[in-house]
Amino acid sequence: MDIWIKVIHIIFVVSWFAGLFYLPRLFVYHATVDVENEQAAHNRFITMETKLYKIIIVPSSLIATFSGVWLAHSVYDFQGGWIHAKLILVFLLWIYQYYCRNFIFLFSVNKNTKSHVWFRWFNEGPTIVLIASIILVVLKPF
Repeated sequence: MDIWIKVIHIIFVVSWFAGLFYLPRLFVYHATVDVENEQAAHNRFITMETKLYKIIIVPSSLIATFSGVWLAHSVYDFQGGWIHAKLILVFLLWIYQYYCRNFIFLFSVNKNTKSHVWFRWFNEGPTIVLIASIILVVLKPF
């Protein structure tokens, strides 16, 4: 049973990260749109961002988190500092995801104040969490 939970966990972690990598990239391009002169492009970005968030990111994050907590309990019994550090990283991803949702809203009401350069840097957050998570899971350093 746990092996299938691991399979599910890996599939949905990959899906979650794919969404978290792509959504801020959409923000980079959306931030360059002149809303007054490019309303169709603006509306297209809002549709893409909203669908990506609701259809891919939210379900993937829920399934990845629940399956990960299942594994942390059933396989590792929440033992080891590395598992606690990993759970903190998951919590940080949820905060990042919330901020992404907030940016979707700000774009939709034409209140975004961030530049495309800012979003390029913002886009690096999940990469750092992914690298740290892989190190923790593979090496179990503490």
